[in-house]
Amino acid sequence: MADGQALDEVVEFTSGLIRIDTTNRGGGDCRERPAAEYAAERLAGAGLEPVLLERTPGRTNVVARIPGSDPAAPALLVHGHLDVVPAEAADWSVDPFSGEVRDGVVWGRGAVDMKNMDAMILAVVRSWARQGVRPRRDLVIAFTADEEASAEDGSGFLADEHPELFEGCTEGVSESGAFTFHDGSGRQLYPIAAGERGTGWLKLTARGRAGHGSKVNRDNAVTRLAAAVTRIGEHEWPLRLTPTVRAALAELAALYGVDADFRDVDRLLEKLGPAAKLVESTVRNSANPTMLDAGYKVNVIPGEAVAHVDGRYLAGDEEEFRATLDRLTGPDVDWEYHHREVALQAPVDSPTFARMRAAVEEFAPEGHVVPYCMSGGTDAKQFSRLGITGYGFTPLKLPEGYDYQALFHGVDERVPVDALHFGVRVLDRFLRTA
Repeated sequence: MADGQALDEVVEFTSGLIRIDTTNRGGGDCRERPAAEYAAERLAGAGLEPVLLERTPGRTNVVARIPGSDPAAPALLVHGHLDVVPAEAADWSVDPFSGEVRDGVVWGRGAVDMKNMDAMILAVVRSWARQGVRPRRDLVIAFTADEEASAEDGSGFLADEHPELFEGCTEGVSESGAFTFHDGSGRQLYPIAAGERGTGWLKLTARGRAGHGSKVNRDNAVTRLAAAVTRIGEHEWPLRLTPTVRAALAELAALYGVDADFRDVDRLLEKLGPAAKLVESTVRNSANPTMLDAGYKVNVIPGEAVAHVDGRYLAGDEEEFRATLDRLTGPDVDWEYHHREVALQAPVDSPTFARMRAAVEEFAPEGHVVPYCMSGGTDAKQFSRLGITGYGFTPLKLPEGYDYQALFHGVDERVPVDALHFGVRVLDRFLRTA
């Protein structure tokens, strides 16, 4: 079991990483190197030989390998990203980059996404070094840049340019799983991610005839774009169930004692109550308009108008997604992928999933582990290029009232110290036996 020093270090490291501002504003505006050096120094302190790699100066990744005791066993990738989304200090109760520890809570940007997991990994690895622990499988530890944007300087760069560092890895674990979900009736669920929707960030372009704002114009680019954006925003996507989502619904239905009627999934979701939040965003594809850009003066009709849409699609559904966008945009609006990544699917009946389930249940026997599919995406998408099956497993035991998913990219992001201690214990237990 992880020692007492590991429990102290996970808090220290979470706070320390938060204090290193690694805000990723997109377009290359980020510098992860100080955080990478922080992580590498602590890995080296555990007797490892971390390698620092950059595609772009300052956009630094860290990779290290821990040899396992069974050379025939496939390696396991354990990864976390070092960058964070922006935080507007005026909206926060504390300085978002203070890493303040107050009343048993660590505050700051990255507390749940995902410098907490980075700190857990470091604390567990260092605990093993003190105790002489060796895992069964080789473990490849990776801390990445650029997850909050395109991943081109992070996991994408590592997968494309340094695949040798991940030799033998067949599975990986990272963010967004094994956290406490309170259903409001006293039950505690621990969803473990075994899938991700694909990412389809779209750029829509409408072109028309520029002219004076006072004149009749039937070829108005803004009008054409607005009509397409409205059609996309109002579209009702059809139901699609992947194996992971089907398994999640089946386990939740059994837990709540309701019939798992897949002929009427919307009705089934209603019967699941608050627990439906774990599934409802992943029973369909989606496309949400998020940005508009047109014109430069109120009395000038522009010749071009642009919009951006955050599209997500389920495994096996990209062709339907594309065909639907073709139809919704119509003949007067062109669209293209601004950023695209694949949808992922991982087996929920694998030995690795079973070991994750067992590790959570050992330290949260009152909890109920269920599989789920992430509505968004992680670095697991890029690592899947290397044949690595990805799971979301960042264990946290959260008190009621902590909306874990709302804290992602939210104001006053924070994590309880007790949750970090739980995470270290569970991660230690899982990685020893994985």
